Amino acid sequence: MKKLLDLNRSVFELTEEYPELIDILARLGFTEITKKAVLNSVGKMMTIPKGAKIKHIPMEKVLSMFAENGFDIVGDIVPEHAVMRERTNPSISDSRTEQLKGYLKRLGDGEDLESVRADFVKNFSEVEASEIMKAEQELLAEGTPLTEVQKLCDVHSALFHGATREEKIANAERAVEQSLRKESVPQADYNNKKEKTASLAELPGHPLYTLTRENEALSELLNEAKQAILDGKDVGEKLTQIREISIHYAKKGDLLYPHLKVKYGISGPSDVMWTVDDEIRDEMAALVKETEHSEQWLKRVQNVLKRAEEMIYKEANILFPICAVNFTEDEWKHIYRDSKDYSVCLGVESVVWEAAETAEITKAAEIDGEIVMPGGHMTLEQLTALLNTIPLEISFIDAENINRFFNEGPKVFKRPGMAIDREVFSCHPPKVEQMVRAIIDDFRNNRRDSLPVWMEKGGKTMLVTYMAVRDKNKKYLGTVELVQDMEFAKEHFQNNN
Repeated sequence: MKKLLDLNRSVFELTEEYPELIDILARLGFTEITKKAVLNSVGKMMTIPKGAKIKHIPMEKVLSMFAENGFDIVGDIVPEHAVMRERTNPSISDSRTEQLKGYLKRLGDGEDLESVRADFVKNFSEVEASEIMKAEQELLAEGTPLTEVQKLCDVHSALFHGATREEKIANAERAVEQSLRKESVPQADYNNKKEKTASLAELPGHPLYTLTRENEALSELLNEAKQAILDGKDVGEKLTQIREISIHYAKKGDLLYPHLKVKYGISGPSDVMWTVDDEIRDEMAALVKETEHSEQWLKRVQNVLKRAEEMIYKEANILFPICAVNFTEDEWKHIYRDSKDYSVCLGVESVVWEAAETAEITKAAEIDGEIVMPGGHMTLEQLTALLNTIPLEISFIDAENINRFFNEGPKVFKRPGMAIDREVFSCHPPKVEQMVRAIIDDFRNNRRDSLPVWMEKGGKTMLVTYMAVRDKNKKYLGTVELVQDMEFAKEHFQNNN
């Protein structure tokens, strides 16, 4: 039976359906496909015809190989003569992309960064941010390692190296305008992108408000560190303070980059800026660990401070505006709530965003056959299996003292199904009932939130934990009882003493 190969689908999707394609494509010359990281990143954006064009592999050869291996072809096939015409008569855009890629290759060959920057500024004073993104993505698609592509991000920074701060921002904003046009942002949002970004950054508690304040705090620390260097003072302690920026970078990496890439198909920040964040963080960590503060160490400090400063400009003038004109208010509220899991960064305490605290997060759509919760959604089968997999005996009693739920499986403390929908007190003998009533009364009246009870049962050490279940407004909803066999902990500590 013939296998259908839709050339409009991504390489990643096709290899998921037909794993044997990886070997076939590698033999054709798509050697990078054997690298899982490339397949999981570039492969999701690349089609076979597009890859063949980049690799200069004739589509006739590709189609012949597929036919030999039992595939029927559907989808758009780029004619070979069209590919040849583009090679011999490249457009101005293609020429500019190739020139940008040439700067990266010069850096890879060891040429001084400043000399490359000088040529870049001279020849690309009006370059679009989207052009640089295109050059980066083509290099990745051609198999250039991400670490090499990362060097182009340093060249990108030359856009913002005017004589004054105002010139830097003006250049950055021109680049963003072109980038946003390329990303097909709605015209109304595009026209107001500056105002929209500024308004969100001034809205107390909004994620952009917090991220902007963190950058302001970082900027002050960077200036203090640079002045200390000029004064001949040691900056080791100051660098330790600056290292807290890793919390800021973690928030970008968890909450902004992936959402831009997955939801909106804007991969430039996650492909390049994310790696810069990691490099800055790792270099700072390495510098703090070194005890000998030599001239070489100081040079490395100055370089990493410069890169951190450049990242502030990139965030304010590229990343934040792209997020501002794409993310919905509901998505920002999700980001706000997720941000609460992170530690305070550079002394910038989180501020309450009232709209996010009081509004319910709406779901894009109810999912048939699934239970939708703030933290995600699962089928009833999945949720039941999850609760039964947790290594605890779980019982839930509602606010009216009624048994509502027991998870399944063997139990040290028997809980017959017949007890569901009965009052919890009916399940305990008189001598225990008063204790249960007292615990629940304390929970209901906010006198305590939990009570751990250690006991021996059947020759085993058990931990029974009673916990109050409350909603986000601290309203009492019921009590959960968790029973855990603690023999594993005894064995662990006995074996390690």
